Amino acid sequence: MLSRAFALRPDLGLFLIRALVGVVFVFHGSQKLFGLFGGPGIAGFAGWLESLGFPLPHVNAILAGSAELVGGLALLTGVGLRVLSPALVGTMLVAAFTAHSGFDVTKGGMEYPLTLAFVVAGLGLTGAGRYTLAAPFQAASATATAAGGAAAPAPALAAASR
Repeated sequence: MLSRAFALRPDLGLFLIRALVGVVFVFHGSQKLFGLFGGPGIAGFAGWLESLGFPLPHVNAILAGSAELVGGLALLTGVGLRVLSPALVGTMLVAAFTAHSGFDVTKGGMEYPLTLAFVVAGLGLTGAGRYTLAAPFQAASATATAAGGAAAPAPALAAASR
């Protein structure tokens, strides 16, 4: 019993990391896309990107905001994490190296977006762990397959969420 509890600790750790980082991305994506939580919305964010010299600022605003919102939901649910993590990592690396200078976050540095990029990259490489919204379906699918039933309806999605 105790060994089983210790075996689940890494999955609990992954869930805790995913949950907080997922909330951060959903929050920021909602600000950029919808103007929620005092955010600029697409028009304001696109204007800021334009002031930084980004090409196609409106398109880039939608892409960055969508990556943050959808990627944040993937982190929270654990579904599609490996598929969506490159978009989040790319978005955070672009933010780190274009919108920030230096390292110290208190001086406008890249410390925060760079940390988020590396955390998401690590989660993308490690996988979401056992505690995901897809877990019950994966278990049911594995049981059905072992019993001679049909294979999982979306094996790529199931594998991508681990």
